[in-house]
This record gives sequence, structure tokens and C-alpha cells, in this order.
Amino acid sequence: MRLAADHVRVSVPATAGNLGPGFDALGMALGLVDDLEVRAVASSSVEVEIEGEGAGSLPRDESHLVVQALRAALDHVGASQTGLSIRAVNRIPHGRGLGSSAAAVVAGIVAARSLIAEPEALPASEVLTLANAFEGHPDNAAPAIYGGATVAWKDAAGVHARPLIVSDEIETAVLVPGSTLPTKEARAVLPAKVPHVDAAFNVGRAALLVNSLAGRPEDLLAATEDKLHQGYRADVLGPATAMVRELRSRGLAAVVSGAGPSVLVLGTGLEEAGLGTGLLSWAEGIGGDRWHCIHTRERVPGATGVRL
Repeated sequence: MRLAADHVRVSVPATAGNLGPGFDALGMALGLVDDLEVRAVASSSVEVEIEGEGAGSLPRDESHLVVQALRAALDHVGASQTGLSIRAVNRIPHGRGLGSSAAAVVAGIVAARSLIAEPEALPASEVLTLANAFEGHPDNAAPAIYGGATVAWKDAAGVHARPLIVSDEIETAVLVPGSTLPTKEARAVLPAKVPHVDAAFNVGRAALLVNSLAGRPEDLLAATEDKLHQGYRADVLGPATAMVRELRSRGLAAVVSGAGPSVLVLGTGLEEAGLGTGLLSWAEGIGGDRWHCIHTRERVPGATGVRL
């Protein structure tokens, strides 16, 4: 496989995993996007320029996640490796349960797909398989690839995902605190086993959530109840626990976004409910934090790559 382009641009959205009861299975693309420009250069060097999130902390060499994923994708299709010059404009907050690592992995793979002569060698299903090898669970990678809301699963044949039907009336609002929470820390507090009654509860709620997203928003508050992960994580979620409690007391379908501590709200009329984009003055001090909101009305597309 040869490279057919030397300059591409990639956009990839933030994502929320779990959506409450759909632990490691359900996910949704959010209205916040990272952009990258990738150039193949005639050398073995790697240069990474970073603007925005992670500018002061992310590596700028081969260890950068975008570079690792891009190289893995080139190897997967038998393409030659190349030197790289990457400019990343990062808008997705890191360490806040918004899929920043999944976005980086998907961006690298989609950049490779855009560089090679036969991009059809990396269809969405293969992008998901490669991304899952990095992530270990597909609930963030799937909506980053397909856009909208998705359900993903793994079996003996590999990893799979399907888009979900989401009514045009469903909006999202993501409340992002100033504090962070490493995903490993949030996963470490989960028990190895859960009561059968709790598992059955979540199966029912996850099924109800799929139905609610398709056009029954009046059921979203019940559909986003969970007994598999949020309760166990309450003590490490920091401000998210207090914010979820506050929003649900107002009748809003709020859940922890991924591993947190951001909070996702699904519903209608969210801006009228005080969840417009920007700093939320009414939320000042809830959970001891400040909260910035990203409100989205329309379906968010998945990752795209174009040759320049």
C-alpha cells in the first residue's frame, strides 16, 4: 500500500460513554471537536505542534497518541512509514470523561486512512477494531467514528458498533467542571461482581433509553437511571455527584459523562432550562467547582478526513 497524499486534515468529536445505564456499550458524539493537520515528510522525524488542551503536558514525539495510532493503522494496511508534521488544535478537555484519548486514537487512524492510496482498506469497522486495541472498550471510539449515538459490543469475532436512531428533538448539554479525574482511578473503584437484581435493572433501563432517544423524551429521566457504576464511583467523582443530584432533582436526565467528572444531560428545551453554552452562573459552587456548558441541538457527525 502506498501513500497517495502528503497533507490531510482530520476532525473528530468529543464523546460521552455509558449514557447512564449503558456501561461500556452506549455512547454519543458531542458538539466539541478536535482538529488536526497531518503532513507526511521525507524524513524519519516527528514534529507535533499543539494548541489548546494539553499544550503544556502532551508529548511532541513518537509517544503522542495520534502518532502511535497513525503508525499502527499504516502497519495494518501494509503502508510505508513516514516522517510526520502534525498540528493539533485540541478543544476536547482532558481527564473529564469526554473521550479525549479515543478522539486522539480515532484521529490518528482516520489521518492514516486519508493518506493512503486505498482508503477503503480502512472502513469504519476496521477503524473501530484498531481503536479498540488502544482503548480496550468501544463506547467512546464508536460515536467518535460513526457520529450520533451508538451501541457497541465485543464477541469472539471482534468488536462491532451500530448507530442508534435519535429523534431530532433530542438535545445534549455537557457540563464541564474545572477538576479532572483519571479514567483508571474511576475504573479502579468498580466491583468485580454486582447483584443480579442490579444487572437486571440496568438491562431494562438501557433498553428504555434506546426507545427514549428514538422519540420518547418524556421517559429519559427514568431511562438514565443506573446501578452498575455511578453509585460505586460517587466518592471519587468529585463535583459530578453533586451536579447529577442537582439536575435530576429538577427533572433533567443527567448522568456522569464516561468516567467523569463532566455531566451529560439528555432532553428537550435544555437552553430554556438554564443549560445554554457558556459559564453557568447558577451552578457556581455546586460540588465546590465552576461549570462550563456545551449545548448541542443537532446530530454531531463522526470523524472526517480530507486531503489538502
